[in-house]
Amino acid sequence: MAYLVEEAVARVISTMRDKLGEQLTIDDMARSAMFSKFHFSRIFQRVTGVSPGRFLSALRLQEAKQLLVSTQLNVTDISLRVGYNSVGTFSSRFTRSVGLSPTTYRRLGGFTSEIPVDGHRWGPGQASGTVRGRIYPSPTNPSGLVYVGLFPGRIPEGRPARCTILERPGPYVLEHVPEGVWYALSHSITGDPDQVIGLSTDRDALVPFVGSCGPLTIRRDTVLNGVDVRLRPMRPIDPPVLLALLDVRKARRSVPVIQDIAA
Repeated sequence: MAYLVEEAVARVISTMRDKLGEQLTIDDMARSAMFSKFHFSRIFQRVTGVSPGRFLSALRLQEAKQLLVSTQLNVTDISLRVGYNSVGTFSSRFTRSVGLSPTTYRRLGGFTSEIPVDGHRWGPGQASGTVRGRIYPSPTNPSGLVYVGLFPGRIPEGRPARCTILERPGPYVLEHVPEGVWYALSHSITGDPDQVIGLSTDRDALVPFVGSCGPLTIRRDTVLNGVDVRLRPMRPIDPPVLLALLDVRKARRSVPVIQDIAA
């Protein structure tokens, strides 16, 4: 039964990918899954961890990332192609989710040189906690740089509460974590670091291993141990990784990397 449900959700996600430029409704998605729209929304959230509308929005931004680095289309044309009627709305959502503006993302080839965190959530005297755990590798990906961050939702986007980069799967510690409810989201950058930077193919293909743990509730002086994440190959039903990939050459010279930006 679980397999049939996941298959139905995967069928809807395939429809989303085929119609990113169209205005899909919950009714359209439910028909594709062959469920009532109320039942569909519940099972989609259970399988993917996010709502159908949120998943569709993430797919649109993921496609925009690919178009920016693989085509000469201007930002206006890309925004229309992925379903936005306003280039201003597209640009602001892209910047908020990816961490770079569309033009900067294109100029840098889809990579960023730093990992910003949400400085607005952390200030002098504010209560905080600590999260400790271990990242376990996928059997098919035993090594490589690993990113782990704390996010308010199940999509790696925007500025995490705290984050770090590991040289390889293993133990991690995130300190000064603001109060709140967070998800530990991790992905692994694979391939030769000196070759990855020069690739002009799909950047999302370079992040095929993901893992998550949560929700995690942080209160004053909370210390959470054993927040372990096991990496696995990314599946079609997993939410996209929207963060710009880190320039692994720079990351390797400065692991662990934590940048606290309150701008």
